[in-house]
Amino acid sequence: MQENPYLELAVAGSGAIATGLAALASVRSETVWLLARSQESADNAMVTVEKTCGRIDGADASCVRATTDPSDLGGAQLVVEAIIEDHDAKTALLGTVARLAPDADLATTTSSLSVAGIGKECGFGERLIGLHVFNPVPVMNLVEICAPEGVDPGVSERAHKWCRAMGKTSVDVPDTPGFVVNRLLFPYLFDAVRLQERTSMPPEDVDTCMTLGVAHPMGPLALLDLIGLDVSLAIGTAIHADTGNDDHRPPDVIAEKVEAGELGRKSGRGFYEYT
Repeated sequence: MQENPYLELAVAGSGAIATGLAALASVRSETVWLLARSQESADNAMVTVEKTCGRIDGADASCVRATTDPSDLGGAQLVVEAIIEDHDAKTALLGTVARLAPDADLATTTSSLSVAGIGKECGFGERLIGLHVFNPVPVMNLVEICAPEGVDPGVSERAHKWCRAMGKTSVDVPDTPGFVVNRLLFPYLFDAVRLQERTSMPPEDVDTCMTLGVAHPMGPLALLDLIGLDVSLAIGTAIHADTGNDDHRPPDVIAEKVEAGELGRKSGRGFYEYT
């Protein structure tokens, strides 16, 4: 079995990616910290962690400790930031935890922002890599690892070793908006939205065409709901800003849904309604 380099690990965040990472890490780490903004968020996150651990062989929710105090992360060997896809929020949080955990490797789960830019802004770029996991974390096997120029090579090496210990396949990717998967995926997802708008096809019919016709496990509109329309908007905006290609620009309807609070599965409504 692959050695786990991170016996004490911390995840900063309380959403689906953060709780999925915490539950997964509990399989091999002795202590997993979960940093939340409020006690309510911490309590809700632990409920999710416990449910998720029940679906992962070897996971142990008792290893996961939720906290609202960043100083609790001081002994962590890896701190993974997993919060909203916002450059300023990520850099501020990473700067704080990096100072409090001076010996920790750092990672951001960004799916669209520059890892080098976040590292430079937070002041600890030599310790920071991109660790792009996919939702749901326990199920999806790929991890995109982005180590920009100037990062200590040991950080990337340990991250790859951790991924192998978790049973994941890790791939080195360039520091470009969307990395590889989202750079190739989102033009397809956005084109599906434009087709549905133009033809007024029911969303389920668009998705059925792709699940049955191309053997995709999930249709494009359902996948956007799973990713989160707010996250999809941020990813598309970042990729479009980098390329200027209109195929990468998020359709207006996505921005309209986000403005209306229709974020997909997590809000109960997106292209579909959820109960």
